Amino acid sequence: MRLATIIHNSTRRPCLIDPDRGAIPVDLLVPGFAGDLMAVLNQDVYAQACEAARSGPASAFIDLDSVTYAAPYLAPPKLWGIGLNYVDHAGDLSENVPDEPASFVKGSHTIIGPGDPIPLPAQSERVTAEAEVGVVIGRYCRNVSEAEALDYVWGVVPILDQTAEDILQRNPRFLTRSKNFPGFFSFGPQLVPLDEVLTTFNSLADIEVETVHNGRVHRSNHVANMTFSPEMLVSFHSQVMPLFPGDIISTGTPGAVVINHGDEVECRIAGIGTLGNPVRRAGAGEGAE
Repeated sequence: MRLATIIHNSTRRPCLIDPDRGAIPVDLLVPGFAGDLMAVLNQDVYAQACEAARSGPASAFIDLDSVTYAAPYLAPPKLWGIGLNYVDHAGDLSENVPDEPASFVKGSHTIIGPGDPIPLPAQSERVTAEAEVGVVIGRYCRNVSEAEALDYVWGVVPILDQTAEDILQRNPRFLTRSKNFPGFFSFGPQLVPLDEVLTTFNSLADIEVETVHNGRVHRSNHVANMTFSPEMLVSFHSQVMPLFPGDIISTGTPGAVVINHGDEVECRIAGIGTLGNPVRRAGAGEGAE
């Protein structure tokens, strides 16, 4: 079953998602559970919740048509982003394809969820949104090989990664600043377990990611056309530092699109889900450097 956090009776509730019956809160399935969705990545908790959900009464499920999704969780240990990971996207920016992953880290303050506004910071006049597929780490991972990397992955999730592109263009050393304004990392609505992904697709390489701007597909590409595969990215970063359950590696975009106040931007991944956010000018005190 998939995982999601919903807003129910004004409260964030981690849930299992059964496509036929709806959403069921984990606290109804696991006695004493009081954690966030990240705690459900623990295989024992997840397995216990799934077993209980299979026999749960229909009355315990919430109709998915009435569900309001939130960001799955708010305090991941790390958010890794990967730049220029599709050859075509590097060409768009007149950049050379890097010999090693061009990675950066984002803070948890950047997190928003489905439907939340992406605030445009006053410090930037050119912000881009980038649809990506995120890899969610499921267990402690350190110095693993590419061949065993997927053993440490819980699943995948749609992502919208934002960049203050004009700040970055002034100097490539401004990458961290350009990537870390509030609202510059949206993910959700559902975490899709790896077993389901590999049942739907022959491999992660078959996943197609679309950046959608105001209802129009701006750019799309398949994971097969990445310079560095998700497996390689997990292995590579596990050799830099430990990866922990809940860490997310956002694997790169097929194409960024400039966003302005009033726009709607989406990450569409067939078979995985659609993540959408409106774009708004930041209010007073938001997005400050």
